[in-house]
Amino acid sequence: MFIKDFSAISPQLTFSEEFVNGDYKIHVNNTYTVFEPSYAETIPSALLRRMGKAVRMGIGAALPLIKRNEKLDGIVIGTANGGLENCINFLNQIIDYEEGTLTPTHFVQSTPNALAGQIALMSSNTGYNVTHVNGALAFENALLDAMMFLEVRDKKSSLLLGAVEEISNYNYNIDQLAGRYKVAKVSNDKLIQTKSNGSVCGEGATMFVVSNDSANALAEIIDLKQLNFPKESDVKNKLDQFLSDNGLTYAAIDLLVLGTNGDIQFDCWYDTVKSFFPLSTDAIYYKNLIGEYRTSSAFAVYLATQLLKGELQNHPGIEGQLTKIPKTILIYNQFEGVQHSLILLKDVEL
Repeated sequence: MFIKDFSAISPQLTFSEEFVNGDYKIHVNNTYTVFEPSYAETIPSALLRRMGKAVRMGIGAALPLIKRNEKLDGIVIGTANGGLENCINFLNQIIDYEEGTLTPTHFVQSTPNALAGQIALMSSNTGYNVTHVNGALAFENALLDAMMFLEVRDKKSSLLLGAVEEISNYNYNIDQLAGRYKVAKVSNDKLIQTKSNGSVCGEGATMFVVSNDSANALAEIIDLKQLNFPKESDVKNKLDQFLSDNGLTYAAIDLLVLGTNGDIQFDCWYDTVKSFFPLSTDAIYYKNLIGEYRTSSAFAVYLATQLLKGELQNHPGIEGQLTKIPKTILIYNQFEGVQHSLILLKDVEL
């Protein structure tokens, strides 16, 4: 499956050229909120004022891609929480109005598939439309769905593929009480080195146009693997098989993109996976850029695509070792040691 176009709204200035040109935004709070662009040219104001943040971000990232890539065959979105803020507002309204006459806006915007539905309506897309809600593997399931869809097509086809997550007071407070976030404020330029319990909360919308046609492609997604509740030996065995199935050795991977997030409880998984590879293998991190959220691996794919294009080589926000332009990239992410994923990308010229 080939990536033909992409867009991201994130806690960095990824929607414009500033991020690629070296801008690195420093966050000092434990919530890394996105820099939203002006939606005036893409979303009608009457619709915009009724949109929740997750839907707004997702549509803002998706519509420019749709304008540049007409006749998409479907829309596949991954999200863990969807528009949770509007969902809670709707539930509160049920109580406030004693199950009487409720305003429909919060209900319409609250379901996880609201984004995919709104994009379809605004772009008049009547094709395949699916939203995957699988926790920290939501984007990976959307990615797998897109790969399967394009594989069985007997003609050139393309999809809008993406992921979105928002910070709401409700999910942030719940996760904070569960110990998922640090107590002390941590600057994101020091996040990876801050080995204490918890990480920081992020959000974002990342969208791709993917196709089974390699013409003018930016990168190729070769394969992916998902694991649930693995032991360390399980990860090693799955990684051995994953590379073998794709005709690769550990030494053939030019770059590891790791989801290390400064949480001392779970960063050991990344250290373990990194230890399987030769010392000369480059490895970088990405959650210092955007924070931790369940579909952050979509941003990792965005970052990997930029790197395969030859961008970001001397970017001040790219932490780790980056000695050359990579041709083969392996993304490894996990969430609390429970849900793990491997995504393999390569340069289309290989």
